[in-house]
Amino acid sequence: MKIFFRCIHLYLGLTAGLVITISCLTGALLVFEKELTEAFNHDRYYVTPAGERLSLDKVAALVKEQVPGAGISRMQIFADPARTIQVTLEEGRKGSKKEAAGEKKGPKENTSPMGNGEKAPKKGKGRIAFVNPYTGEIVELYSYSKTFYYKVFSLHRWLLAGDTGKAITGASTLIFVFILITGIILWWPKTRNIFKQRIKVKWDGGWKRLNHDLHIVLGFYAAIFLFVSAFTGLTWSYEWFSNGLYAVLHTSPKPVAAPSSAPAEIINSKSITFEAALASVQQTAPGAVFYALSAPKDSTAAFMVSLLPAHTLNEAATTTYYLDQFNGKVLKSETFAQRNLGQKVRSTIKPLHTGAIFGTASKIFALIIALLGVTFPTTGTIMWINRTRKKKKSVKAPVRAREAEPAPAA
Repeated sequence: MKIFFRCIHLYLGLTAGLVITISCLTGALLVFEKELTEAFNHDRYYVTPAGERLSLDKVAALVKEQVPGAGISRMQIFADPARTIQVTLEEGRKGSKKEAAGEKKGPKENTSPMGNGEKAPKKGKGRIAFVNPYTGEIVELYSYSKTFYYKVFSLHRWLLAGDTGKAITGASTLIFVFILITGIILWWPKTRNIFKQRIKVKWDGGWKRLNHDLHIVLGFYAAIFLFVSAFTGLTWSYEWFSNGLYAVLHTSPKPVAAPSSAPAEIINSKSITFEAALASVQQTAPGAVFYALSAPKDSTAAFMVSLLPAHTLNEAATTTYYLDQFNGKVLKSETFAQRNLGQKVRSTIKPLHTGAIFGTASKIFALIIALLGVTFPTTGTIMWINRTRKKKKSVKAPVRAREAEPAPAA
């Protein structure tokens, strides 16, 4: 059985090793995407506070003046007074010239590149305007699809090759799961002495022994965490896998239908403003890290406000408020704890995958695990080459010994 599992482990590793290496390397680069992006683009995210912040509606009006023809679908404001306001612009629908030209070549996914509430525009939506909250001036018009990190993300998710690349990474991730399982089976020791050898690296050994330990020992410590990363990744690669997960848990990730606003003709009133919606929610939940306000899509929809409570490590643990768009009354509120199991699982998958589940500490740990994942295909291949050479030498040795024997006497 050991030989059987060793063959499976070896040939699966040789088959998917390159893609696994790319996925782990790009995954490592993406762990601190938000922090690095903010650090290298400080002026995009931060301004010098000066006077009173403009109302959100004044900011919206100024943005529309600076970007003629654009609508506003979402506004995000932060508790930090130095942070810019992020305004998601409605600039095109499906079938627009930009999409026809293939500006976004990746598979259709609602991807959150930055975490902390910042989302990539869905198809049919435009860029994000970073706005000075004190002057209303647009600091930068931002398109995630044109950034370096989007290229890294595309390489990570679909190898820059659209649906074909997504199929390859999905298959490689599935193979990776089996590699990890067979790796643990092969690692499992028969005796206590072997167990002691397989839980520590012999740093003073030869290079072959060191390579062996780096693969076997570090592979054991990293296996469970790499398994979690691969498992969560499969939920994006395969719909059947995602559906199967929720079926096993006997739950659904679909949210409960949002409440509707009262008919406008009965209320005889205009829709409330962004500022009024923000004030209404802040009365109930002050001091959040950020508030993200989404305008109603039609005359019956509710005004939706999402917020991240202060001192919350899990960036997915947001609270959502639904307001009547005509009178500002809170129709429904839902904290992370109030969501059903399926919704909690769906919200937790990404922070688990990226390592953001417990903030900076878990991100550092995820970075280390991802970098270890980069090394395992290489160290495993070296072990295979060394073992192959050893077998060839052992086969040649008896042949040479027989050739050296004297001929029998006549």
